[in-house]
Amino acid sequence: MDAFTGLEYFEGALRWRIKGILLRYIHNVAFRIGALCCGLEARKVDDKYQYSCENKDLRVHGWICKDPTVGFWQITPSNEFRSGGLSKQNLTSHVGPYNLAMFLSAHYAGEDLVLKLQPNEPWKKVFGPIFMYLNSVSDENDPLHLWEDAKNQMMIEVESWPYNFPASEDFPHDDQRGRVSGRLQIRDRYLSDQVISASYAYVGLAPPGDVGSWQRECKGYQFWATADADGYFSINNIRCGSYNLYAWVPGFIGDYQHDVFITITAGCDIDLGGLVFKPPRDGPTLWEIGIPDRSSAEFYIPDPDPKYINKLYVNHPDRFRQYGLWERYADLYPDKDLVYTVGVSDYRKDWFFAQVTRKLSDDTYQGTTWQIKFKLDLVDPSGSYTLRLALATAHISELQVLVNDPKTSSPLFSTGVIGHDNTIARHGIHGLYRLYNVEVPCTQLVNGNNTIFLTQTMASSDAPALQGIMYDYIRFEGPSSSNSKKQTGFV
Repeated sequence: MDAFTGLEYFEGALRWRIKGILLRYIHNVAFRIGALCCGLEARKVDDKYQYSCENKDLRVHGWICKDPTVGFWQITPSNEFRSGGLSKQNLTSHVGPYNLAMFLSAHYAGEDLVLKLQPNEPWKKVFGPIFMYLNSVSDENDPLHLWEDAKNQMMIEVESWPYNFPASEDFPHDDQRGRVSGRLQIRDRYLSDQVISASYAYVGLAPPGDVGSWQRECKGYQFWATADADGYFSINNIRCGSYNLYAWVPGFIGDYQHDVFITITAGCDIDLGGLVFKPPRDGPTLWEIGIPDRSSAEFYIPDPDPKYINKLYVNHPDRFRQYGLWERYADLYPDKDLVYTVGVSDYRKDWFFAQVTRKLSDDTYQGTTWQIKFKLDLVDPSGSYTLRLALATAHISELQVLVNDPKTSSPLFSTGVIGHDNTIARHGIHGLYRLYNVEVPCTQLVNGNNTIFLTQTMASSDAPALQGIMYDYIRFEGPSSSNSKKQTGFV
């Protein structure tokens, strides 16, 4: 988590987050100790994707051997050299006592994160250093003391970054780097007449590009921090060069990009002052589904098929890591697709975490159409409505939107074929973030009951069972002329 480096504003919050991260690893290590001691009969499915982790959380991971009692740990003090930004998921281990140091990876992203160099294009990049740590305890001590010791060593290594021992001119030391600080706030007149603090926003420097391009960037370096509750951020130990400043804020859709390039020189300390992010918004919220956090974790995640179960993830926050959850959709919806009624349904129970294909009795697959039913007492004829579709991932999918007439000859909107994230197959809960803003003419709506149809049409790849999308968040806005500015709750 790059927030380790220089976020003096909210050390308490930082340590709380670290505790949450490490708790998962404690379960991980404890389970693996049990497997080493007791054999593998109870574990039906175990694969490398079940131990994936976001870059921001991937600071220390490893194994404990019971006999002799030895710990083998990999500590990564900085994320600056990892591709895809802070939320990119990477592998941590294979099944068995293997540690992985992933520097360039297309997992959970696909072709967009494959390094591509033009003929004769010069390129170089320093990966690491990473710290390999071995420890041991006497037989009478709890083996998990090794884990506590590894966490303490991780904190020491983070505080020691950048290391001063590399002699290469391509690895700048502390006095050859710079710092950027500032405050990010949000302006959304439908939430407040005043600017709002971008609490716990993720703010980073990455190579220049388009809005949100950082999540597809793999050639250069990235430097990220987490803002405090008031939106203040500090990014330390930045390599010299030209960057864009990017940000995204949990609880809000869209991406922020500062409109001025930032040039880092050795020893610089740049205070950007106040920055204002205006998230996408055209009118008041009429209804919404989910939480805008770039993940599908808040939606309904079913219990796994008992023959695929990994006991590590029973009663675990990351229950989505269980194998084969995509097959449960057809079990839950054998004949008809999901129907969600605004004001009645609960997205935590009634919105399946992934819109996947349906397996038919002849072992073929077909696309699926989900419905959102909602009521408009009186359609506002003064302008268009807006449907915001934030996707947490997509894999060889096409999402089509129709309103009230599912048999119309052409959809109101189509994404086209998108995504090679392969998140569903890899037991993930998000891949690359995508946001679509769909204008819905008032003429397509009626007073009273309305239905939006969301069709994932694709079922034609070599692995059609794994095609589909995950939603992050859906919002339906009224015309900008609407008098109401009140934000509704998540429904």
